[in-house]
Amino acid sequence: MAVDRHRFPRAPHRRRAAAPALLACGVMVLAGCASMPGSGDVSRVDSSLRSEDDSQVQVYGVSPAKGEQPSGLVSGFLEATTSDEETFATAREYLSPAVASKWDPFASMTVLADAPDLATRRDRDGEGVTVEVTGTQLGTVDAHHAYAPGEKPFKQRIHVSKSQGQWRIDEPPPGLIITEADFQRLYRSVNKYYFAELGPDAGRSRLDDAVLVADPVYLRQRIDPVGTSVRALLDGPTSWLDPVVRTAFPRGTELRGANRPTLDDSDELQVRLSRQAAGVDGSRCRQMAAQVLFTVQDQMTNQLSGVRLERSDGSELCSLSRDVAVGYRPDNGSRGHQYFIDEAHRMVRLADRDEKARPVPGPFGDDGAQLGSLAVARDERLAAGVSRDGTELYVAELREGADRGPARLRSRAADPGQRLSTPTWDGLGGLWVADRDPRRPRLLRLRDGIGEPEPVRVSGLGEGRIEELRVAADGMRVALLVRDKGHTRLLLGRIERDRAPEGLQLSVEGLRAIAPKLEDVDAVSWAGGSRLVVAGRESQGVQQLQYVETDGSHADVPSPPTPNRADALAATEDPARPLLAKSMDGIVRLPPNGDWKTVAKVGTAPAYPG
Repeated sequence: MAVDRHRFPRAPHRRRAAAPALLACGVMVLAGCASMPGSGDVSRVDSSLRSEDDSQVQVYGVSPAKGEQPSGLVSGFLEATTSDEETFATAREYLSPAVASKWDPFASMTVLADAPDLATRRDRDGEGVTVEVTGTQLGTVDAHHAYAPGEKPFKQRIHVSKSQGQWRIDEPPPGLIITEADFQRLYRSVNKYYFAELGPDAGRSRLDDAVLVADPVYLRQRIDPVGTSVRALLDGPTSWLDPVVRTAFPRGTELRGANRPTLDDSDELQVRLSRQAAGVDGSRCRQMAAQVLFTVQDQMTNQLSGVRLERSDGSELCSLSRDVAVGYRPDNGSRGHQYFIDEAHRMVRLADRDEKARPVPGPFGDDGAQLGSLAVARDERLAAGVSRDGTELYVAELREGADRGPARLRSRAADPGQRLSTPTWDGLGGLWVADRDPRRPRLLRLRDGIGEPEPVRVSGLGEGRIEELRVAADGMRVALLVRDKGHTRLLLGRIERDRAPEGLQLSVEGLRAIAPKLEDVDAVSWAGGSRLVVAGRESQGVQQLQYVETDGSHADVPSPPTPNRADALAATEDPARPLLAKSMDGIVRLPPNGDWKTVAKVGTAPAYPG
């Protein structure tokens, strides 16, 4: 086997062109207001050197050169797949006629750390050449656009043979092979939204059962981003989330023909749908519109005023304003106070601009509260407090004259560090807590915070023990800090609700690591529909704060500065709200675009509602 040290991107020339405006000039992220040049020289462009400031320039591959040899042909093909062509027309020119029309670039995507090495080997009969592509795989994207992390060696064989006197690829890879740099340049994480499937739990929560759940996918960010995101929404949820969500769209619904969503002068999005959606009633149609609004909003630099869904003939099916659509989201905690436990072991709270925290009304703000951890319901009417020794869980109203009442739950663990975890509320009114007793470890939910503790089965936990947990506002996903073999990992699970002979059976399924590079995770908090903020350390490293997506990919936002040894974090789904942390400097607060400032020199358990 001959090793060719050429590494893509290298071979083909690529044309740079200004991007046309998307929907409306200045509306779409990364869209520029410029026309396509009609002439100009073709020059080589190394995509790995392109900067974010160059995002208005689109890059196009060129056809294979006459007499291109196998390694150069494969290198050129891989480079052509990183162009801004909608259907990869140029990349298909590197393929033999028999496979060019059959190759599906959207079947999968492999993301590599760097450009791969290519090695060639002649077939025994001398008629063809196998080009072996090797590198380090960081993750994959499946046919439903779902990302999955996983670092490991990568190897793919691509076969090349002569076609009409020219070398052409007759056995292409299944999908795309792309470097991390090009992946970040060409693709963007987008949240699709579906409704929580509460099953036998429906009708038992405080909120309306129609609650939206974020489902992150990676889509091409400069090829019709709005239309692409709506089509991805209509395709249905990713396989991981599918068991716990539903869509309001009738099966088979598509965008009508070649019609793309359009914006009118009032920033209302107009979406024309195929005949499958023509007969839905008003309530279901408004749910469909809410799914579209929040899915598309992720692509916009300004806020949509609403969504108008149209039948295939252009007549109105229904319309939904943004103000009404907000009612489908459970993340009301973003408007709440900030809470922590002060030096007197009382629950205190403050608003964003307050300099000094004050005790909360009710029993948890009393001098004798003796709390060790806390959680506040999303509506801020109820709070949960774990006793200072970790033994007992109490739930009380946040109002003067309220009674603490009896303990809702007790742990019998001998070691205080192995008793009750910090509790957490979902947006449906459920209160969740883990009993870390090694003799009887349990995950429990108290419906509405006052019901009998319901056991929650956790599949795939093995010998690991839950140390802390944070449930998403939608009540369908839970982030777990799991201690196993001397290290604490961050796992994400989906919450399933099934019928059982004894009643409702709650379980956490589909556990997956979402911060695989961190050897130890010290703290976590939800910071968006599909985003968490994490404090943790890589092997032999120091603690760092970073945002991660629920699919395990890095969030496309800058990492916040790290406070002095954080062991607890609190954030909200609203990026305009400050971060809170318990650090060696006490309770500290990080406003947007600011620096960490000390709120209280002594304190613990920082929290927002949730």
